[in-house]
Amino acid sequence: MCKVYVPYAHAKSIFDIEIDFYKKHGITTVLSDLDNTLDSYKTKTPSANVISFKEVLKENGIELFIISNNTGKRVQQYADALGVRYASAVGKPFAKKLLRKLNEAQINLNKAVLIGDQTVTDIASANRAGILCILTDKIVKEDQPTTFFNRLFDRPIRRHLRRKGKLIDWREK
Repeated sequence: MCKVYVPYAHAKSIFDIEIDFYKKHGITTVLSDLDNTLDSYKTKTPSANVISFKEVLKENGIELFIISNNTGKRVQQYADALGVRYASAVGKPFAKKLLRKLNEAQINLNKAVLIGDQTVTDIASANRAGILCILTDKIVKEDQPTTFFNRLFDRPIRRHLRRKGKLIDWREK
């Protein structure tokens, strides 16, 4: 198994990770995938759960920053409604464009964590960029048609990671 797919930790959902985890690891920026990590790809505006999550982070001096492979228009509409910064079309699973956009946004990568629901995009790009990463489960069943292909690879990778004991719960880190 390629190490690029191994997350630092695993959480059922981004909403399950307690604020103390971020503080313990010196995190000042949560880089979150959008679709199926924060909300469904069909959701145009943030849910109450996402708004609450962002506020708790903000109260604790942590910025929520959305990173997505999705188009600028979709991500911008969602991020603007939430009042957060974002980077769209970041080219996950590769790191070059992601790093460029995070550098432009002056994100300190040593104090950031990337959280996403796919090993083959989110976790791979974070590891290639040298960013701490947490893998989550999907929050809704439906996926974009383009994501269906990724899931064909993601499922066996997750099974392998579980079997090898490499999906370590965030509480153990």
